[in-house]
Amino acid sequence: MIKSLLAAGAACLALCSSAAFGAEKPDLALYGRLPQIEDVTISPDGSKLAVIMTDGEERLLAVRQLDGKILAGVKAAKTKLRDVLWAGEDHVIMLSTQTAIVYGLQGPAREYLMAVDFNLITRKQSLLLRSQPDSMNVILDRPMIRMIDGQPVAFVEGVHFLDNQGVDTLFRVNLKDGGTRMLDGGARMDADGWLVDAAGEPTAQSLYDSKKGRWSLRMKIGSSWKTIDEADSPMGSYGLSGFGRDGKSVLVWRTDDKNNDILREYRGVGSHEDLPGDLDLSGLIHDPGNLSLLGGYTLKGDDLVYTFFDPTSQKAWDSVTKAFKGDRVTLESWSKNRRRVVVLVDSAVDGPAYALIDLDTKRADWLGLVYKDLGAEAVSPVRPIKYKAADGLEITGYLTLPKGRDPKNLPLVVLPHGGPEGRDTPGFDWWSQALASRGYAVLQPNFRGSEGFGWDFVQAGFGEWGKKMQTDLSDGVRDLAKQGIIDPKRVCVVGASYGGYAALAGATLDRGVYRCAVSVAGPSDLRKMLISVRDAHGGDMSATQRYWLRFMGADGIRDPDLASISPARLADKVDIPVLLIHGKDDTVVRYDQSQAMADALKKAGKPFAFVTLESEDHWLSRGATRLRMLTETVAFVEKHNPPD
Repeated sequence: MIKSLLAAGAACLALCSSAAFGAEKPDLALYGRLPQIEDVTISPDGSKLAVIMTDGEERLLAVRQLDGKILAGVKAAKTKLRDVLWAGEDHVIMLSTQTAIVYGLQGPAREYLMAVDFNLITRKQSLLLRSQPDSMNVILDRPMIRMIDGQPVAFVEGVHFLDNQGVDTLFRVNLKDGGTRMLDGGARMDADGWLVDAAGEPTAQSLYDSKKGRWSLRMKIGSSWKTIDEADSPMGSYGLSGFGRDGKSVLVWRTDDKNNDILREYRGVGSHEDLPGDLDLSGLIHDPGNLSLLGGYTLKGDDLVYTFFDPTSQKAWDSVTKAFKGDRVTLESWSKNRRRVVVLVDSAVDGPAYALIDLDTKRADWLGLVYKDLGAEAVSPVRPIKYKAADGLEITGYLTLPKGRDPKNLPLVVLPHGGPEGRDTPGFDWWSQALASRGYAVLQPNFRGSEGFGWDFVQAGFGEWGKKMQTDLSDGVRDLAKQGIIDPKRVCVVGASYGGYAALAGATLDRGVYRCAVSVAGPSDLRKMLISVRDAHGGDMSATQRYWLRFMGADGIRDPDLASISPARLADKVDIPVLLIHGKDDTVVRYDQSQAMADALKKAGKPFAFVTLESEDHWLSRGATRLRMLTETVAFVEKHNPPD
């Protein structure tokens, strides 16, 4: 249980002054320690803020008034506090995760999500779903908070066991007295998501048969549940995306026959409508009161664009962004009437900071910098780039240039993103900024297979692990060298997750480009990785496994081609120093992936170093180990690719 902290330093929420670095390089802790503010959420009536803060290593929750007065606090200690949400004005729900192996459950350790209700009046904390018969005390998704008869009620997806099998089940938790009951939704073994309307009535249920790759939507019509739609979806469930424009219809992101993303609005049996494709929304925004769809947002080029259906709402948002012209503004939370808004302002000059906007008084107040003591002196410029891959495909990305250095003949670090179906975006990136502070240019390419550039671009990555997805990186190096920006003889590759694989592939499959490689939690033996995925799903073929096989271009676990793109099977080809860093508690890419690479390099007599991050997960959630990762990475790159 999280320990109470009755007072928290309000000074941490004041906008910190810039540090003066002079000729000295900034301390790596400036970038590598946890952000001093990780999240700010405003209460429904707009009078209070719930702030996830850190002291650089550990997290705490501070609840404060708008004038800065601290009302309550909770010290998270070693709990991985991920998110908070308000339940009325007197309850804050804290969401945290824990890595664990649960006795009696098959498979390896997993990351489990838990929810704790913090009562601001009594100062007591209560674990949701505690002591429920035949159920776990973990939750499967963010709770849905509804006000019923003036009281906050949490609707929570939990795990209830039927015939020794865990079933995604909906529970109703009255936060006033803790009363909890399981709701009847048909007790379907393949349930994977729920929607509860503003009145507190379960309305929709998503189901997914992982073995068949088949998705279904059920809606409650009258007093009975009916199947509304079904579709083959071998790469995973379509799930549920909230309520539609009337607050009653149900939205689902799904694909059409050409694999184009469509947003379908369901009203009942045989009644649905696809929202216009020209909306071009990648994320949705709902009214915090009646749950209706208000609009959404998407990244257009390098700009984050918000679109609201209602002209008045659009005008209000435009007035918010106008106050921070030239900066990237993200909506973080807002009051129930949407007149007080918390935004994250990402400045290319000063880095990211939180601000509170009052639309009635037309006032904007800074709440605090995300990174303590980060000033303009420590932020290097980032610019978008484009180049052509060897086969003519256009690749975009971002180039961070070391502040104060002439962009000519610079040493370079290639920093590919994870996923691989992720993407890099403009804005402050602590890892690339840290490397740039040491004198390196940093290239972050959105190689083929990255999301956000259309289905054809994603599809171009299928079967290209270690192949064109890899040469897209080195094609970027060659383009920068041709322009004279970087020295092609002084290049290293660094990455995490899939980016870690790309670093190892740069040392084994695309040699002659890099002087060193750093892999953080990167896969090295793809067959072994697929076996781990299979074991985590009880030995069955899962959507996750089908997803990886499609990107790897393999027919199955026994496909011999997997060896030809697995760095651990190619260790004898390594001719540059390699650094392996891996968290011992990683549940996404298991620790044994780096261990396998280390064993192979040792057997082949190749130079390498291996750093184990104790009690660390895939996301570098711990302050001390995150900073250690950055420190070890920078020291290794500086040793084998000196910046001066």
